[in-house]
Amino acid sequence: MSNVVLRRSTRLGASLHASHRVRSFVSVQDSAIQDSADNADSEDNPKPAKRARKSKSSLRGAAETPSEDVQPETVNKNSRKRSKASVAEPVPTDFAPRAQVLWKIGPHVSAASGVENAILNAAKVGANAFALFLKSQHKWSSSALTPESAALFQSRLKVFGYSPAHVLLHGSYLINLGNPDHQKREKSFQCFLDDLKRCEQLGLHLYNFHPGSTVGQATTEESIALIAACVNRAHKETKSVVTVLENMAGSGNVIGSCFSELGGIIAQVEDKGRVGVCLDTCHMFAVGYDIRTKERWDATMAEFEREVGLQYLRGMHINDSKVALGSKRDRHENIGIGQLSLQTFAHILADPRTQDLPLILETPAFDTPGSCVLGATGGMDVWQTEVAVLNHFASTSATQDDAGSAPEPSEERLREWAEEIRAAVKKASAAKDVRGKKKNEGGRRLGKRKAEEEAEEEVEAGESCGETHKR
Repeated sequence: MSNVVLRRSTRLGASLHASHRVRSFVSVQDSAIQDSADNADSEDNPKPAKRARKSKSSLRGAAETPSEDVQPETVNKNSRKRSKASVAEPVPTDFAPRAQVLWKIGPHVSAASGVENAILNAAKVGANAFALFLKSQHKWSSSALTPESAALFQSRLKVFGYSPAHVLLHGSYLINLGNPDHQKREKSFQCFLDDLKRCEQLGLHLYNFHPGSTVGQATTEESIALIAACVNRAHKETKSVVTVLENMAGSGNVIGSCFSELGGIIAQVEDKGRVGVCLDTCHMFAVGYDIRTKERWDATMAEFEREVGLQYLRGMHINDSKVALGSKRDRHENIGIGQLSLQTFAHILADPRTQDLPLILETPAFDTPGSCVLGATGGMDVWQTEVAVLNHFASTSATQDDAGSAPEPSEERLREWAEEIRAAVKKASAAKDVRGKKKNEGGRRLGKRKAEEEAEEEVEAGESCGETHKR
């Protein structure tokens, strides 16, 4: 028995001795590592670097095979913050000068990474006006605008010389104030009201939205009354924003495709100073308003004056059409290469009635929206070309003869400008689709159409106004 105890005692003593040797070696090694780290830090970094953590397995094997010291990578957080803070705030001289014309032209730009960046995107393409979404057009609710973002937006708006009168905000595609279902209409109203309050937070005045739809469950007159009631209610809960009704392309059960329906809504709005209309050229053409010649444009505007009133015209969407007259389909095309031709836009921009209004392009961009944010170059070349061509029309229109008529551009010049736009579209569309998404080698778009999937998930069929822009 004593021999067994002796053998166990001997093994225990040997084990303790070996353990002591391991701990002693590791202690010495850790001390060496710490000394090395301290020396390195004293030379390169005022702050001591954290010691690399070792796993238990590496400690157990240290007595047999000491590993090579590895210093952990250190990140100077203060240096990273200084680099970010050193980015200069963009100023107008960072961009090409904008044309000084009476017709205020520009695209619906991206507000990615903050509404304040929409101003930079507008400046990038030489725009004198612009539109933007204040939140996702396919979601019922979004994060609130931060005070910092709102303040920077207002500051940049002033610095870059944009007037609030030339900024046309666009409402959510989900809003349907004409839905006879009270619960669904109330959901739309709250989204609508949130948009208006965001407008006021940014110091803007014009809010453009699609009027709504009967969803096949009400008469046109009933939905018109519901839309007007919602507008009246929203006016009472806000201070100054003008609610701007957009004419629609006429598909399904939508309200507002003809001028008489727009006039019917306005007739029931109590505060006439806070309601207006935005005329979309593609939508007018889709419904059946032929505006391709100056005579037919004038006839269309005469009908608008009778049914609505010219005093209510607060902006326009300048879009060509992929589809024929009266198709009732909303298919936007780049100006000059669709069914309307550049001649249409030449006489629209020679009409004094369209001066000093936001004239907004909603044409396919192909280039990645928002690619010039914070000084980056490239992107939006199609819009830049379209804006330049439209500014040519505006500049020419400013030169009038003794009779007050502006000289019309020659057919040859119109063809040249159309080819410039076509070339820009061809180049931009080679690698991107109309939403700025990359294509693969076969020309197919990469990724899923996330925005459309969100719309399908959020809205049951027929609940929205049913007419989003198909570009």
